Formats: sequence, C-alpha cells, structure tokens
Amino acid sequence: MNRIPVVAVVGPTASGKSDLAVEICRRFGGEVVSADSMQIYKGMDIATAKPTEEEKQNIPHHMMNFLDNTEDYSVALYQQAAAACIAEIYSRGLLPVVCGGTGLYVDTLLNNVKLSEDSYDEELRVSLLKRAEDEGADRLLEEVRAFDPEYAEKLHPNNVKRIVRALEVYKTTGTTMTEQNKLSKQTSPYDVCFIGLDAEDRQFLYDRIDRRVDVMLERGLEEEAREYLSSANGSTSAQAIGYKELQPFFDGAITLDEAVENLKKATRRYAKRQLTWFRRNERINWLYIDKYQKRDELMSDAFAIVEKFRKGETSE
Repeated sequence: MNRIPVVAVVGPTASGKSDLAVEICRRFGGEVVSADSMQIYKGMDIATAKPTEEEKQNIPHHMMNFLDNTEDYSVALYQQAAAACIAEIYSRGLLPVVCGGTGLYVDTLLNNVKLSEDSYDEELRVSLLKRAEDEGADRLLEEVRAFDPEYAEKLHPNNVKRIVRALEVYKTTGTTMTEQNKLSKQTSPYDVCFIGLDAEDRQFLYDRIDRRVDVMLERGLEEEAREYLSSANGSTSAQAIGYKELQPFFDGAITLDEAVENLKKATRRYAKRQLTWFRRNERINWLYIDKYQKRDELMSDAFAIVEKFRKGETSE
C-alpha cells in the first residue's frame, strides 16, 4: 500500500514545536495539522499558546480555532477531521506536518486507531461518569488496570474522560484500548517521520515554561480567562490549563501571585505527563533544545531528519 508521508512534531509544551513545524513547512512545502485538544476552540489564543499570524508565516494551519467554547469534542471526531485534512493537503502535492502535544490525538490519528461506532454507549458512559463522581476516578482506573494494565499506565488518575472511555470500549466491544491500538498500527495509511523536542536538563524546560507563563500574562491571559470562563458554562474547554488555575483568584480565594505560581506548577506537571506519553514511542527522533546555541542549528538537524525520511531512509 502506498502510504501518505507525514512529518509529526511532538513534545512537551514550551519546547518550540510550532516554530519547528512552520519552518519544516517552509522548507519542504507543507501545511500544519494541529494535534492539540484545546487549540481546537475559538478564542483561548493566549492560554493555549496558539501561534500568531506573524508566527504562522503564511503557512496554513488546520484543526485549530473552529469550535465554540460550550461544545465538547471527541478524539473520534478529531481523527476523522484531521485525516481528511491530511488527505487534502497531500492531494495538492504538499507535505502534511502534524504538530501538537496531545499524545492521544497524535497516536489515534497517525496509528489509525479504529474507533468503531459500536464502542459508543451513551447510557453506559453516563453511568460510568456517575460512578466516577460517587466512588472516585481512582476506583475506575483500578478496574481498567485489571484488564488493560498497559493502557492504564498511560492514564492520569484525574483524567476521568479517558478512564471512562477505556471502560466503555471494553464493556461494549470486549477488546481493550491496547488491543485496538496494536491492531490499528498494522493498517495505518501514513508513513510517519516523528521529530520530538525535549531538553536534557529538565530545569531548562521548566524555565522556558515559567517564562511562557509570564509572557502569557503580559499578553492578557487574565482578561482572556475572565471573559472565557464567564461563557464556558463548565464545558471541557474551561478546564484548560491557564483558566482553571486563575478561577480561585477570580473567586477571591487566593492572590494573583499564588494563582500564577499554581499555573506554572500545573504546566510543568503537564509537560512531564506529555514526555511520559511520547517516550513510549520508539520511532521518535529526539532533538534536545538545550544543546543548541543557535536556533538555525536545531532547524538544520531537523531538516536533515526530514530529508532522510523523504529519501526513504528512515520510514517505518
């Protein structure tokens, strides 16, 4: 089967993914397909660090900024829409460049995970969500661990949505998420070149995260969060990092300085979870941003990886 060539730029927040993805597109003639579960929402520009028009450098970005803040969105809907974007980009002779830090979106899309309609049961999902509320998500996570320990290791105890989804799939299809993922990897329509950004010195990355938060506040994060939370009505988007940490400040429970420190801590924890997810992917070519004195040197090494991939030297 002739597979569509795709470059995927992944890694933790504040590592420079968007910048690299744009430069790859400029160099090789491509367009960006976002794999960020929060950048899909309209607004939220500062909190989700969407690239500005200037930062996009006239490179089209897909799967970004199209959903109202009161709407929920599933990984199945993302997979379907993003796959259509990739096919359309490739049909025009361009290189699709998937860019994002939401590991589940990246894996589901590029591994072509089969999300059968048979695995959706609204009544069961509501029941499981009620159990999570009454008994705690930890209890449900232990149930997932009993039949799918490999997938359970990837789940954060607070991620109720994905814990419930794992139970829903198992109870409706009799198969685990791990089994579905392994089956789907054999039928992926994509030949993927993964490039990951990280820092060997973890503090280097954390310092970048702290600086990013400071810049977000300078750009108006507080005002954006106030406006957004007033209309989000408890939707998934309101749980975005950057908003939920500011809510106690808006409620008068903590100071702004305390909220900012909580935001920095939450973002650092999120980066650790992202790295834990992506480190399981042995196909990723890792570049360590703290080892480069100049931006151009990093870009040059990334370009070399893509060049080899296009020549068929590093494809799966």
